[in-house]
Amino acid sequence: MKLIPTVLFAAAVAVSGQAMADAAAGKATYAAKGCIGCHGAGGVPVAPTYPKLKGLDAAFIKKNLTDFRSGARPSPVMSAMSAGLSDADIDNLADYIGTL
Repeated sequence: MKLIPTVLFAAAVAVSGQAMADAAAGKATYAAKGCIGCHGAGGVPVAPTYPKLKGLDAAFIKKNLTDFRSGARPSPVMSAMSAGLSDADIDNLADYIGTL
């Protein structure tokens, strides 16, 4: 019986973490940080050599941006682009891109 409150608490924390992301702030960051320059408006790339973001889920975006920033996923361009992003920026970007 003690397991149920613990599971419910963990679920509430997970959901509340998701709720704190702000898609509107993510959209603004997407434009301000230059993401739109390669990945295009609405996540449709401006050139076929750039990755399409439209249709990708927020968890995937968050993991990849975090990995680019830490160097766990090497990419000269994306490591530089993500270096100045805060955790909140990444959450907001992921939330926004997840809506595309």
